Amino acid sequence: MNSNRTRSTIIYVLFFIAIMALVVIQFRQSATTQETLSINQVAADIQAGKVSRIIEDENSLTVIYPNGDNEIQKTSHKEAESTLIEQLRNLGVTTQDLTAEKIKIEVKPPSQWINIATFLTYVLPFLIVAGILWFVFRQAQGSNNAAMSFGKSRARMFTGDQPSVTFADVAGVEEAKEELKEVVEFLREPEKFISLGARIPKGVLLVGPPGTGKTLLAKAVSGEAGVPFFSISGSEFVEMFVGVGASRVRDLFDQAKRHSPCIVFVDEIDAVGRQRGAGLGGSHDEREQTLNQMLVEMDGFDTDTNVIIMAATNRPDILDPALLRPGRFDRRVVLDRPDVRGREAILKVHIKGKPMSPGVNLSVLARSTPGFVGADLENMVNEAAILAARRNKKVIEQPELEEAIERVIAGPERRSRLISEEEKRIVAYHEAGHAIVGHVLPNTDPVHKITIVARGMAGGYTMALPEDDHTLVSRQKLLDDMAFTLGGRAAEELIFNDITSGASNDLERVTRMARSMVTRLGMSDALGPMVYGQKEELIFLGREISEQRDYSEAVATQIDTEVRRLISESYEKARAVLLQYRDKLDAVAKKLLDVETISREEFENIFPPVVQKTGGTPVPLG
Repeated sequence: MNSNRTRSTIIYVLFFIAIMALVVIQFRQSATTQETLSINQVAADIQAGKVSRIIEDENSLTVIYPNGDNEIQKTSHKEAESTLIEQLRNLGVTTQDLTAEKIKIEVKPPSQWINIATFLTYVLPFLIVAGILWFVFRQAQGSNNAAMSFGKSRARMFTGDQPSVTFADVAGVEEAKEELKEVVEFLREPEKFISLGARIPKGVLLVGPPGTGKTLLAKAVSGEAGVPFFSISGSEFVEMFVGVGASRVRDLFDQAKRHSPCIVFVDEIDAVGRQRGAGLGGSHDEREQTLNQMLVEMDGFDTDTNVIIMAATNRPDILDPALLRPGRFDRRVVLDRPDVRGREAILKVHIKGKPMSPGVNLSVLARSTPGFVGADLENMVNEAAILAARRNKKVIEQPELEEAIERVIAGPERRSRLISEEEKRIVAYHEAGHAIVGHVLPNTDPVHKITIVARGMAGGYTMALPEDDHTLVSRQKLLDDMAFTLGGRAAEELIFNDITSGASNDLERVTRMARSMVTRLGMSDALGPMVYGQKEELIFLGREISEQRDYSEAVATQIDTEVRRLISESYEKARAVLLQYRDKLDAVAKKLLDVETISREEFENIFPPVVQKTGGTPVPLG
């Protein structure tokens, strides 16, 4: 170590000396250039009798002027094509001026050695550049050739000695945690499983929507297992150079085998694990070569290693079948959206370390956030903390948390948006129409909040939240939800005898719901329990691009007729409800114009419940 440091110090010193020598030479040359005379000036001084002697050294001239007892030397240059005498005569100097009595001209013989200044001027820069290049390449070789290590894996290794995330930091996915605890136990006590003939799982695939905690769970496995953990993203394998991805896969597994037993985690594996043969343009796909190498490493001839592969994706449908077979990814762990108990447990994790008011009710917040994943809940708690700080509070209270839910769902409030009184009245009746229809129909979700304050892209909204989580949706609920969605449009037509563009999003949603009921869910009596149309998607892009029609034009006409019938019936149902409860519609709209926002309790004071709700899915409406 000391010898390398000494060598580096010597190199830096020599480099500094060379630079200083070059600077001194250039300075001296520049100084000399300032005192150089032109050949015309030399000729004029000879004619004036000022010059006593000239020393000629090839093309360089040293002109000596008498100055009492001393002499003054100045430099000049002549042209290389002719002699000094010829050039002076061409400039008007006569033979008499060049007589030995007046001026003495001395000619030095040509030197056999290169002038040291010339050498340093022309050769030293070249030597400096060569030395810099040599030093750079030596440094590259000394750092394991890092400048040329394109094929080296960029995986980050964590030893697991000081875990930052454990299973205690993960909530709402208890089944997934149990599955992965077996993997951790196998790494800690492999003898217990081997004695029964069980083999270690080769791979674990974490599947779930974005934000459900796949990467967090992998970090927890790393912290619990106490073995080396290699983490890399799927996109880090593929570069612009051909063959780099496969080389990095080989290098990654070589490192993993050297640190066995260990865990290798590949985040977003769909970046390299897409189905083969899906490359655009028919050209050779670098991703395919990377995937081929990964398949071989996971289950090739060399299988006697205790390396577990963990991967995460939210698109398992586009992964190559060879990657999903047993022997590669033996276990698939599904992380779904948490239920109400899971959301409450996640909230308990995220409020740790934050000053919370004693009045905060997490169970109410959990019931108010159906469909939220872990990332949404974390963002909600963070938004609540920001709101509390903005309001100069020392603790986070229930109002900030409830407002944070609305910010996550619909966006921030836009109270500065200026609208006319007429538009405000239209928005009030629109939202009141949603609320009245949703309140009366038996299969819709309870109305949680109504507001005409613009939030996000919506001019106002009615929020309906279910009492409980449900995974199945009945046909009657879908029909009532369609009427609920069209309640705003029906109220506009009923009150103002006109319609506006405010229901554009409602119409898109209700049309999508009706077509899905007819073509996907088999909920049409006229068309029966069948699926019409096959979705096509481009695997390389990972998204739906078209729908292949496997039915005739007559069936297509029947589908359009049935969709139109469902929407028309839902609209008439909403209109009938509003006609029946016209007084309540006016009362709710008037209250909205006065206070802009109505809570569930205030709404039920105006219009007490008339039916028992069954619950369903959260529907914020604009």
